Amino acid sequence: MTISSISIAASGMHRASSQLEQSAGRIARIGVEGNNVDIAIEMVNVIQAKHDFKASAKVASVASDMTKALLDILV
Repeated sequence: MTISSISIAASGMHRASSQLEQSAGRIARIGVEGNNVDIAIEMVNVIQAKHDFKASAKVASVASDMTKALLDILV
């Protein structure tokens, strides 16, 4: 259970990181492309990626805490 929880969290963090990188790239191109980039949409994407990353990191943290508690009980 814990291994799958950690892998799910890692996958979520990777996905959020990729979304953030893509949005940051589009925001950086505003000076080049000008009107082709909607800054409001990109900022919403950045905020959403930030929250997704934090949620996935919390899943990993809780899975780690649960594993530690289980090992403390067993040992």
